[in-house]
Amino acid sequence: MKVYNDCFINSALIYLPMSRTLCPSCHRPKIACICAFTADIANDIHLVVLQHPSEECHTKGTVTLLAKSLRKCQVLVGEIVDTMPSFLSVMAQYQPVLLYPGEQAHVLDINLLVQLTNHRPGAEKNQYIIADNTKPICLVILDATWKKAYRMFMLSTTLQHLPQVCLPEHLANAGQYHIRKVAKKNALSSLEASCYALAILEQGNDDLPVSPKNAGKYQPLLEKFQQFNQFQLSFRPEHKTPEET
Repeated sequence: MKVYNDCFINSALIYLPMSRTLCPSCHRPKIACICAFTADIANDIHLVVLQHPSEECHTKGTVTLLAKSLRKCQVLVGEIVDTMPSFLSVMAQYQPVLLYPGEQAHVLDINLLVQLTNHRPGAEKNQYIIADNTKPICLVILDATWKKAYRMFMLSTTLQHLPQVCLPEHLANAGQYHIRKVAKKNALSSLEASCYALAILEQGNDDLPVSPKNAGKYQPLLEKFQQFNQFQLSFRPEHKTPEET
């Protein structure tokens, strides 16, 4: 089972002096500013990132890059969703769809979108009944380690009742998240998972299938993300030349 996590260690900050000038936009030291790696994307589907409290110290990682790039992106911090007024407000405004590869998850494709916008989970496993389709859908992702994302899911009945989707294998295995080692092979960052999922949800019938080389309007951000990876890795001692160390 894959959980799309975004546990990022801001290694750039480790080697910088305590007194530093911060970028007024991304609030990172100017030497580690990520503004050059953002992309202005008018996503059609609202994205909600549910971030575990232990990840809040890492918000200057890929979630920050994602939130600065998407015009419709909301980051909510908390472990138990059932007690989060901000997420209950999301439930009132949208039909949330959870990107979480659990046992009830359906592989995300363009044909599934019609079902998601007209159905909600019923009493029986994998059964759906008609829902309020006057509300627009929104995509929900969990930003946490594998273990903590599972804990968030198990502690929140609200999440368990949402329609669950997962990425097709050719996208789930296309991760370029090199900043930090993760517990699972081919794990995607929250940024990558969100871009691929949104690209699928928003694609038209005549569009080419979403692939690692073709994610529609999200492709520029994915390409920026690869540059972002290299930029962050450059701050690590093993990547510096003798003149730089």
